[in-house]
Amino acid sequence: MSTAIATFDDFLKTDIRVGRIVEVNPFPEARKPAWKLKVDLGEEIGIKKTSAQITQYSAEELVGTLVMAVVNFKPRQIGKYMSEILVLGVPDANGNVVLIRPDKDVPIGGRLY
Repeated sequence: MSTAIATFDDFLKTDIRVGRIVEVNPFPEARKPAWKLKVDLGEEIGIKKTSAQITQYSAEELVGTLVMAVVNFKPRQIGKYMSEILVLGVPDANGNVVLIRPDKDVPIGGRLY
């Protein structure tokens, strides 16, 4: 697998922020099991919505969780739902998405650098 080479300027264009999941709802219309999320990204950005294929997490354990999210991608239509941000994760050995999150409590809205 080859990886495209990115410049540091390319990295700086991607705005990745800390957010807190404030609401989780079922997404029965999704092709693959997913949740509808609302993520608070702080005063500057506000609350944004997205969907995520992270149903191995319960709604109860997700609410209040800090996550990392790309906030400057163009909104994307997912079925009848408009996703405004991309919550980040990596696959585990079984292909389930494991969320990328800060290991300490940090202010929401903080930018990754």
